[in-house]
Amino acid sequence: MSTPADIAPRASYPAQLATVSWRALAQLVRAPSHSRRAEAARRLARHSLWLSAAGAAVIIALMIAFDSAEIQLMPARGTPGLWPIRILTDFGKDEYVLSVLGVSLVAVALVATGVHGTRRALLLGFGTRLQFMFLSVAVSVLVAEILKYLIGRGRPFVGGEANPFNFIPFEGTGAYASLPSGHAVTAFALAFAVSALWPRLRVFMFTYAVVILLTRLVLLAHHPSDVVAGALVGVVGAMAVRYWFAARRLGFAIRADGTIVPLPGAGAGCLKRVARGASAP
Repeated sequence: MSTPADIAPRASYPAQLATVSWRALAQLVRAPSHSRRAEAARRLARHSLWLSAAGAAVIIALMIAFDSAEIQLMPARGTPGLWPIRILTDFGKDEYVLSVLGVSLVAVALVATGVHGTRRALLLGFGTRLQFMFLSVAVSVLVAEILKYLIGRGRPFVGGEANPFNFIPFEGTGAYASLPSGHAVTAFALAFAVSALWPRLRVFMFTYAVVILLTRLVLLAHHPSDVVAGALVGVVGAMAVRYWFAARRLGFAIRADGTIVPLPGAGAGCLKRVARGASAP
C-alpha cells in the first residue's frame, strides 16, 4: 500500500478509505521503475530454472522409487487416532491462509484511513507487505490449480492399488488432483514470503511448511512427489511475486548483483509505535 500523503485530512472517512484502497491496488500494476530490475530478472530466471530442474529430477525419482512404498507404510485413511493431524493440516489450507491475510489487509486499510502522518505511513508499509504475502500464496495456488487439472494425477490408492502412475489429464475431480499438493504450495509460498520480508523468521516458517507437508503424507492425501512438487511451485511462485514487488520498489530493494532484499520498516517495532500513538491521549 502506498503512502497517500496528499489525501486531504478533512475529506470524509469513506472518501479517504476509497482513496487509500485505490492507491493500494494501483501501485501493484504501475510500470516497474527500479533501475536494477533487469539484473533481478536474470537472477530470478536463473534460480527458477535451477530449482525447477532439480525439483523435476527429485519428483521423477520419487515417483519411480519411493511413492508406492511410502503410501503403503502410512496408516489407513480415516484412522480415528489421526484427528490431531487433521486439525494441524488445516493450517496449510489455502482458503484459511488467504482469508486471514485478506481480513488483515482490510483491517489495515480501515485503521490507516483513520490516522495520519507517520502512523499512516507505517501502517500502509505493513499493508504492502501483507499484499506481497497474499499474492505470493494466491498466485502460487492459482498455478497449482491449473497444473492439477492438466496433470490429473490420482491420489494414493485411487483405483484400488498403490499406483503412482495413475494419471487422467483434464479429469478435474478431487480424486485426480494429487499433483501438486495444494497444502504444500500454500505452506511453502507463505514460508518463503514471510522469510523474504523478515529473514529471522526463516527457520520457524520453513519448519511450519515441512510439518504441513508431512501431514499430507500421513493422511494419505498425497504421494511424496506431490508434496515436493507443491513446495517447488510455492517457492518459485513466491519468488516471481517478490520480483514483481521489487521491480516497483514495493517492500524490497535490488542490489547491484540483482539480489532482492527487504526494505527496513513495518516490523513489530513499527506496529507497536503505531499502537502506542493510537492509544495516547
